[in-house]
Amino acid sequence: MNNPNSRRSPGPGSDPQAAQSQKTITHRRTRQVTAFFVVIGLLIVGRLAWVQVVWGPELREQAEAQRARIYTEPARRGEILDRTGSQLAYTMQARSLTVSPKLLRDELRQQLDLEMRVAGLSREAIDAQLDARVEDTLRTMANDIPAMVADATKQREARTGTAPAAQEAQASPTAGRGNEARGNEASTSVPAVSSKDLLEKLHADTNYEVLVRNVDPDVAAQVAEKFHGVAADHQDIRQYPNGAIGENIIGKVSMDGQGQFGLEASSDAVLTGINGRSTEDVSADGQSIPGTLRDAIPAVDGAQVQLTIDLDLQTFVQQTIQQAKENSLAKSGEVVVLDARTGEILAMAGTDTIDPNGNIEEQLKQGRDFENSAVSAPFEPGSVAKIITAAAAIEEGLTTPEEVHQVPGSIDMASVTVRDAWQHGVEPYTTAGIFGKSSNVGTLQLVQRVGEERFADYLHRFGIGSTTGVELPNESAGLLPALEQWSGGTFANLPIGQGMSWTALQMASVYQTLANDGERIEPRIIKNVTAPTGETLPQDPPQRTRVVSEKTARTVVDMFRSTFQSDPMGINSGTAQGSEIEGYQLSGKTGTAQKVNPETGAYSQSQYWITFAGIAPADDPRFVVAVMLDEPQRGPLEGGAGGSSSAPVFREIANWLINRENLEQSPPAEPYVLKQ
Repeated sequence: MNNPNSRRSPGPGSDPQAAQSQKTITHRRTRQVTAFFVVIGLLIVGRLAWVQVVWGPELREQAEAQRARIYTEPARRGEILDRTGSQLAYTMQARSLTVSPKLLRDELRQQLDLEMRVAGLSREAIDAQLDARVEDTLRTMANDIPAMVADATKQREARTGTAPAAQEAQASPTAGRGNEARGNEASTSVPAVSSKDLLEKLHADTNYEVLVRNVDPDVAAQVAEKFHGVAADHQDIRQYPNGAIGENIIGKVSMDGQGQFGLEASSDAVLTGINGRSTEDVSADGQSIPGTLRDAIPAVDGAQVQLTIDLDLQTFVQQTIQQAKENSLAKSGEVVVLDARTGEILAMAGTDTIDPNGNIEEQLKQGRDFENSAVSAPFEPGSVAKIITAAAAIEEGLTTPEEVHQVPGSIDMASVTVRDAWQHGVEPYTTAGIFGKSSNVGTLQLVQRVGEERFADYLHRFGIGSTTGVELPNESAGLLPALEQWSGGTFANLPIGQGMSWTALQMASVYQTLANDGERIEPRIIKNVTAPTGETLPQDPPQRTRVVSEKTARTVVDMFRSTFQSDPMGINSGTAQGSEIEGYQLSGKTGTAQKVNPETGAYSQSQYWITFAGIAPADDPRFVVAVMLDEPQRGPLEGGAGGSSSAPVFREIANWLINRENLEQSPPAEPYVLKQ
């Protein structure tokens, strides 16, 4: 029987010391765990703070960069117009169908894989069919895209009766002028693309391929909507509706839209405009996120440039000089037509001008080019330059048109002997006769009265040796020796148009000076520039230089009518007889300049530049025409008629202008006495 009062011995678990020890251990472990989690928490918080504070801006930028898409809105290149508003160059908007072949194939595999899994196919069946289905889709695209483009093109042609890109050209009243104005359709129609070529591009191991260029925007949108992965990229097509007409002036742009030649190059900054841009966020699948459009800057289109060129006249002049080159078997030819009163360039043509709408490489092989030789290729002017001697002598009061000079067949100047083109003894030529018959000897007799220094001054006043400042690239200043470098032979050559070189534009400018009552106006080819807002942008006015007095200019222009005089006896006939226009006074000068033989370094006896510069009408100057033929073998008219002169070309152009403008006939005028 147990004694209730007896005391029981405590068990091991009831040891106070052990309990206290256990409690201490528990507290220590709790603190350790707590400390561990606190440290972990601090590390996480610190890391979070580091990411947010230090890495945050960079990560935000990366995230935005992944979401953000920057879109460019291309500015449309400005038009180039002639003086009447007819289009010479304009930009047509189109689209290029493009694709990323590698990305397209990957996305097609993902889409088709998902479709087959949704359809309940097994993994084994999917793997067995996937490649074939991707290939089928690519072949469908390669077959359907060309067909869609071709069908749309045929429908539009049937609806309008013309190729799509030619429609805008036909809106211009100048479309189709001249034989060289054709070919626009070929340059802007959609090129034929075979399904085989398209399939090769879809299989390419690249990130970017152009499937079809020059696609109508509506058709491109339909293709892009139908076929996954095909984009309709913006593309501007520069149009030249008149083909080769004026191309030497206008130039062309490169594939990336930058001016390469002519006015397209020299006025590139004005024509180009400023592209617009905007930013928008997109989702992972490429969809735009509403409300994220920002930083939108609208595009500013290029300015419209209106030229002084008259397209009708340019067409006629270009065809005329091309025909003259072929008739005369010349190497090349050039013509410049100026407005006598303003110095504006009405036409500027060369031969073998390239057609930007045709096969450029093939045309280059045929000898055609983009060169504007009328401003970039100087030549010795020959007797055309004698008009400067005439103006200087009359302005200085050293002669009159009626003065009689005893002119021998040759003259010695500083050991240089100069002869006339025909043999003769001492002849009593008037001043008008010296120039009407183009006597080298008589011209040098007169220039000796003027003197070297004064003659050099007149050359500079007329702009010889300096660029005209025309708004075209690659203009040459020609060549004029400095007075300090002159020898006796120099002074024997310059007054008769040798030993210096002019461009066709400089030659026209000399005659424009006299036609404009002795005031030289720098020639200009830009009439005005209009901003997209309709505001006319200011242009620097052409510089004006008083070269000779009005009286002198009128006297010289009148005196050079003698060049066109005809006399059955030949006594008072000028060098351009037969090129006159009945009922109208004409003034001008023929020129024949020997070319330097590169092998001997001396003047050739068989190679010439044949020149002519003239004013129409002489009594009321309206137009100046300068012509150059390089090494013609016969006359410039049909069948080689017209003699060894460029005067018939001047006559054709002057006659066309007179008829087009319906100018009143000139009053009767007495012919000059050329030989007493």
